[in-house]
Amino acid sequence: MELRQLKYFVAVAEQGGFGRAADRLGIVQSAVSTQVRRLERQLGLVLFDRGARHTVLTAQGEALLPQARTVLEAADRTRALAAELAGGSAGLLRLGPVRGPGERTNLLLHRLADATGAFRVALRHVPAAERLRLLRDGELDAAFVRGEPVAPPGISLLEAWQDPLYAAVPTGHPLAARPVLALPDLAELPLRLVERPANPPFHDLVTGLLRAAGSRQPPPGPRFTTLPETLAAIASAAEPSWTLFYEVTGLPDFPGVAVRPLAGPGLTTWLAVPEGPPGPALRRLLAALPGADTQG
Repeated sequence: MELRQLKYFVAVAEQGGFGRAADRLGIVQSAVSTQVRRLERQLGLVLFDRGARHTVLTAQGEALLPQARTVLEAADRTRALAAELAGGSAGLLRLGPVRGPGERTNLLLHRLADATGAFRVALRHVPAAERLRLLRDGELDAAFVRGEPVAPPGISLLEAWQDPLYAAVPTGHPLAARPVLALPDLAELPLRLVERPANPPFHDLVTGLLRAAGSRQPPPGPRFTTLPETLAAIASAAEPSWTLFYEVTGLPDFPGVAVRPLAGPGLTTWLAVPEGPPGPALRRLLAALPGADTQG
């Protein structure tokens, strides 16, 4: 059974004759007659009483007509959905996000949103290394990673955005009076840096920036735990120290701690995607990236 056979059958039923059906379809009458007879043979049914002046549905034809219309409507919906999928206006994007800043993720999801619900985003919150593995294995369509990641074979990294870095120093330290700090300014203060196993991309980024600055490496400070605990320790410790961080849910306002922008490069967030031409869902994501509408 072919869709065109059902289409011709419905047209004859609705037009009341093979000639009028052929006129509506824009084909010759013999083609309509041939395909309807083939349909009757395949189904083992007689669908029409063919009189000299009138063509009317048989009882079997009457029973089949609603189902034929349902099949044709389903086929039309399938074609429409396929066109939407090909154009990126429908579908599913499986995305591995990074933590904060919250407004970037919110903006991205807002730009990707579809009021009809035809396009959906499924977020997979896993560590960066796991994101890249899932992307390589085809379980994610795209993933965001930070710092200086190493892309596995078959994966490309596209720069998505940069976030500024901030230094936190005790409010009583002379550096707190400066509106912006540079890494050479901080070379004498012990640095509280997250241990590499806890956050390899950020640890490598900071150590790379320190090397690139060409200044003396700051002495290692006490262990970094969480940002709030570390800021509390900076505020209360007898010996001054500092730490470096990027914004996640807004800049902290902590008593005894001055937060200042750090001059120089920020933290790069990369979009990891499979190599090759992007599919419709990925094209939609690329267009939705913050700043994509202003890029050349």
